[in-house]
Amino acid sequence: MNPLAELGLDFLILFAEACLYFALCWVVAKKIDNWSIVDVAWSFGFALVGLQILSIHFLVLPLGGQGLLMAVATVLWSLRLGSHLSVRVLGHLDQEDGRYLKMRAEHGDRMPAQMAYFYFVQAVALTVLCLPLLSSNPTGAHGPAKTIHWVGLGVVGLALLIETLADAQLAAFKKDPVNKGQVCERGLWAWSRHPNYFGEWLVWVGFLLMSYNSAYRGVPGLLCVGVMYYFLTRVTGIPLTEQQLLTSKGPAYADYQARVPAFWPRAPRR
Repeated sequence: MNPLAELGLDFLILFAEACLYFALCWVVAKKIDNWSIVDVAWSFGFALVGLQILSIHFLVLPLGGQGLLMAVATVLWSLRLGSHLSVRVLGHLDQEDGRYLKMRAEHGDRMPAQMAYFYFVQAVALTVLCLPLLSSNPTGAHGPAKTIHWVGLGVVGLALLIETLADAQLAAFKKDPVNKGQVCERGLWAWSRHPNYFGEWLVWVGFLLMSYNSAYRGVPGLLCVGVMYYFLTRVTGIPLTEQQLLTSKGPAYADYQARVPAFWPRAPRR
């Protein structure tokens, strides 16, 4: 089969599966009256796709070294992100994330219908962002992973280290009652206002390198790098987070904004 036709067929199959997955998630969220669980479902969704590909590898078709490496890396990244969000969301089902509370205030009784559309968008996003994974094992490519794929794995490892360290530093800051109402400027948070988002974007740079092959030339991965950067810096990431922080922290956060870059890390100014 032509590589583009193969990728297109895989994309359509995954999109159908994603729509069913998020439809079930919508039913559960409506029943428990907490729309935040979509964040957890979205994060674990990549692991489900990776595990599906790995199961096909063991039961039906062999994976090349690149495809196997990419699938394992995707599963590990997804499990880390999903586990982190599970503690925050599933551990407090009586509390809904501020983004969804704001949407409730805006949409009122139309919230379930609005969330049906929102969950559909998550299905689209999940499918599109799985393109690097879907394109990592074109037909006939069963050779070992190459240097660029191992470099990509190293970038993913660095990105996960950045995210884990940033999350730990923020958690330690919030745990100390002395810091209540203050802005965390410790460690990586002195270099960037959102080191966790920077680390998340860097994961996709790693996936771009890991998905590169002669069939697709890394184009699906490059698309996802651009999509993630746009959403993290212009749509659902930094803009919404900073809006909430300005409301809760006030002038202290405005001062932090004036001194520390939003996304790209920079050495603290003395």
